Amino acid sequence: MSVWIQAQQLQGEALRQMQSLYGQHFPIEVRHYLSQWIESQAWDSIDLENPQDEYRAQRLLETLIQELQKKADHLMGEDVFVLKLKLGNYATQLKNTYDRCPLELVRSIKHILYHEQRLIREATNPSSPVGLLDSMSQKHLQINQTFEELRLMTQDTENELRKLQHTQEYFIIQYQESLRIQAQLAQLAQLSPQDQNRILREQSLQQKRTSLEGWLQREAQTLQQYRLDLAEKHQKTLQLLRKLQTIILDDELIQWKRRQQLAGNGGQSEGGLDVLQSWCEKLAETIWQNRQQIRRAEHQRQQLPIPGPVEELLTELNATITDVISALVTSTFIIEKQPPQVLKTQTKFAATVRLLVGGKLNVHMNPPQVKATIISEQQAKALLKNENTRNDSSGEILNNCCVMEYHQATGTLSANFRNMSLKRIKRSDRRGAESVTEEKFTILFESQFSVGGNELVFQVKTLSLPVVVIVHGSQDNNATATVLWDNAFAEPGRVPFVVPDKVLWPQLCEALNMKFKAEVQSNRGLSEENLVFLAQKAFSSSAIHSDDYSNMTISWSQFNRESLPGRNFTFWQWFDGVMELTKKHLKPHWNDGAILGFVNKQQAQDMLLSKPNGTFLLRFSDSEIGGITIAWVADNPNKAGERMVWNLLPYTTKDFSIRSLADRISDLNHLLYLYPDRPKDDVFSKYYTPPLSKAVDGYVKPQIKQVVPEFATASSDGASASSTYMDPATSPAVCHQAQYPLYPQNPDSMLDPDGDFDLDDTMDVARHVEELLRRPMDNQWLPHQST
Repeated sequence: MSVWIQAQQLQGEALRQMQSLYGQHFPIEVRHYLSQWIESQAWDSIDLENPQDEYRAQRLLETLIQELQKKADHLMGEDVFVLKLKLGNYATQLKNTYDRCPLELVRSIKHILYHEQRLIREATNPSSPVGLLDSMSQKHLQINQTFEELRLMTQDTENELRKLQHTQEYFIIQYQESLRIQAQLAQLAQLSPQDQNRILREQSLQQKRTSLEGWLQREAQTLQQYRLDLAEKHQKTLQLLRKLQTIILDDELIQWKRRQQLAGNGGQSEGGLDVLQSWCEKLAETIWQNRQQIRRAEHQRQQLPIPGPVEELLTELNATITDVISALVTSTFIIEKQPPQVLKTQTKFAATVRLLVGGKLNVHMNPPQVKATIISEQQAKALLKNENTRNDSSGEILNNCCVMEYHQATGTLSANFRNMSLKRIKRSDRRGAESVTEEKFTILFESQFSVGGNELVFQVKTLSLPVVVIVHGSQDNNATATVLWDNAFAEPGRVPFVVPDKVLWPQLCEALNMKFKAEVQSNRGLSEENLVFLAQKAFSSSAIHSDDYSNMTISWSQFNRESLPGRNFTFWQWFDGVMELTKKHLKPHWNDGAILGFVNKQQAQDMLLSKPNGTFLLRFSDSEIGGITIAWVADNPNKAGERMVWNLLPYTTKDFSIRSLADRISDLNHLLYLYPDRPKDDVFSKYYTPPLSKAVDGYVKPQIKQVVPEFATASSDGASASSTYMDPATSPAVCHQAQYPLYPQNPDSMLDPDGDFDLDDTMDVARHVEELLRRPMDNQWLPHQST
């Protein structure tokens, strides 16, 4: 069933929301008569931020107009004349509206289809009782109920204001009548006291004056009470407005910003701003209505001054409502798309800022300009303290000014900085052991605009998430550590950019798991065993239970300032190397569960010695950044009847750029079972490189294969290898490799003291052979061809 057919079945508020999606920018009749064509187009494949997609958008616009005109031409019957004219007019209207900006048509239709589908989903899911709604739904329901309460309160004060105005107008008329009577009495006083007409007329006017003055006194008190009651009602409305605004700005918007920050560490997307914008727009509309009411009440008081407490109340209300709308406007100037948090100089970057209430307050009628400036942590602190920073900056950004644009289809007002570039950076004096990759900056976005016909002028500013500036790619690793720590452990409302120096280990585990899954793009995160391994590495501990680390704290220095014991790299540098290697070369194997990874050499030995010969596992190297090694169990060649665990020198990205992990495992015939007992071909065969094709034009394609010299005979004959080198029978003797020297009689042994194979020499030879094979071959190497 098409989306449009389902949309037509919406009822009540959902139907009203659906209808509100349409207007002059895109008439609902066009949606109705071209529903099938509209839903069959690939709108989502067009990137609204890519100017190169504008041609595709232009073609869609032209096709839409043609389809609309075709539909109008094919309408038949006596009652379709007016409809044919309307469709023809709509075709002209759409062409005039979007001909110069076809991407806006795509934006408009994407917006409509998204919200139609959302409304349909919400309508088709049966509503649950309030008691069963999740906390998010309950909160949203409460917010919407409060908006309805505010709407009724605002309508009530509007009615009261009109009633007050009518009462006051009648009072003024009666007051003028009393003045007229007073003037008549003054004229009569000039006549002779014995004049009979004067006496009779004077008595009548005196009675009228007495009666009218009594009424005016009573009515003045009534008016004063009306004004007081209205001011008190406005006070209650403002109290509820402030409470709701606090929930939306200090809870919902702050939570959205927190999700945005965690998304920088790989957390779930912060989500769209449509709901938040609709709430902020409702707030703006309600605040502005009440502000206008308060100003009208003040105008009425000035027209008819009556001594009392209302004057002071109205002054207080006017100040309060101005503060409320100022807080709303300044808080809803936000960064929708953050600049990169690791920012390299002389490199293009983008960002988007948005004013959530810009459309409702008609700011777009005089589009403001937004300026971007990079400032230091200290300058950001001074800015938030309202100290005079004298327009200081810590660098120069090219293309740092942008005019805000209003998108009518979505009602959004935003500035898209597409081509900014940090030309230079001015660093401050560093503290203690702090490195340049620990120094934080921020991008300051600022603008100025007025609302209500220059009635209110706002200067708005917003700061980006912390940015670490680098000048070389080698600094990226440590800069990412600074960003990860800040994103994970920053507290709302902090002084820029203070973060705790120590955090609980489980907190860091959560951040590492989030980052790992995002970088590797895998649903398989870090298991409890993996995290225990990481804890052992971080704390140089041998404890094997996660509970042993639950109350331990890890400092920033332990994370990425101090090297691990016996190594020349930090904990983070090692972990980041694992992520990079897995992301670039091992992702499918990690997703398949083929890589145990986070296992040390001793654990690997304990696990493998209980398995048949030829069983192997894959673990990340302890001694090298971004390395993975193969450990397998086989006979000890130095002592018959004993077995030992062998470890291959770690592979790195450089090795996998020559030959993949799966192909390397395929090359080594002495590897039979992936731990615990999976035949290796069942796991890796789908990743093997297909066999090379036959010679073409007399050339034979070269092939590189991995060879472990000590097991080379095993490779030549797979069957004999199994029986000779990897007897499945478990040996009664267990040999620990550290206690037995391997091949001491071989002067050219490629084993290091730990029993690891040094493949550097063999791989260098392989690369040399590959280079030679790429060169043109002399005729003497070509096979003879018959002529």
